[in-house]
Amino acid sequence: MSRIGKLPVDIPSGVTVSLEDDVIAIKGPKGELTQKVSPLVKINVEDNVISVTQVEESRNSKAIFGTTRSLIANMVQGVTDNFFKNLLIEGVGFRATVKGSLIDLELGYSHPIEHPIPDGVTVSVADNVKIHVEGPDKQKVGQLAAEIKSYYPVEPYKGKGVRIVGEYVRRKEGKKSA
Repeated sequence: MSRIGKLPVDIPSGVTVSLEDDVIAIKGPKGELTQKVSPLVKINVEDNVISVTQVEESRNSKAIFGTTRSLIANMVQGVTDNFFKNLLIEGVGFRATVKGSLIDLELGYSHPIEHPIPDGVTVSVADNVKIHVEGPDKQKVGQLAAEIKSYYPVEPYKGKGVRIVGEYVRRKEGKKSA
């Protein structure tokens, strides 16, 4: 049995939880999130605490047990305090701007890259090189940050590219002249 799955999830004040059939909906001050729940687990909501239990003792039930609890805990955290990722663009002439529901990236290619911003996620750019991605859904925030980074990952010789702040990129030594 999962050690993570056994832990109860506390519901803070200002957050409401509703459970209908196999869908859990959590609403808070920062937004509303819904998640479909596997029939292999059962969710109980009592006294401002959400608990997850297994329906049966199968391998699949054990596998989904801790994951379901973690998803619910992330939903509760997201609707109270938004998740965020900070990205940094390094390189001469590299910059980013937000144009409505698109983020416009100029990363040294012959054309600008326009990437759509998903619903529920906000993006802000400071100093043309610092990108702040924020939203209540942890998966959407991380996915958008990863997609922006994938357009020009940091290369190991000069360090040019898009990196997530706090990420370590191992630098390589360049060619040596004889």
